[in-house]
Amino acid sequence: MEESSKSYVKPTSVLPTEDFTETEMLVQWNKYAERLGQKGFKIMESLLLINDPTLDGTKITLELPNEGSKLDFETQINGLLGHLKGHLHNHDITIEIVVNEKVETKRSYNDQDRYNRLLEINPNIELLRSTFGLDLHV
Repeated sequence: MEESSKSYVKPTSVLPTEDFTETEMLVQWNKYAERLGQKGFKIMESLLLINDPTLDGTKITLELPNEGSKLDFETQINGLLGHLKGHLHNHDITIEIVVNEKVETKRSYNDQDRYNRLLEINPNIELLRSTFGLDLHV
């Protein structure tokens, strides 16, 4: 009786380890994110879609912006791993999370800044402005 109540675990040598491409991994990654979004797990969906993960052999690396998002992600990582392992037929897959907290200063641009940037890209903007007598409202 005791023997039948024990759960059976497949030996790891029997688990599939088929090769897969980064594109195949990204397709399954995005499908899983979409499924989470449909179930109402919007935060996890946005964490999955914040950056495209990279693939190195069977190690998937995802870059997240801060430690808090890493902690949120780690609470749901087993479901994602199960999905990827099953759909990609490879049980050697691992996920590594890298926190990149580089702070990019975001400044607001006024109309003059935007115009100057467009002028750098295409000098004909000045011709357009002068031909039609356009003004910048700063």
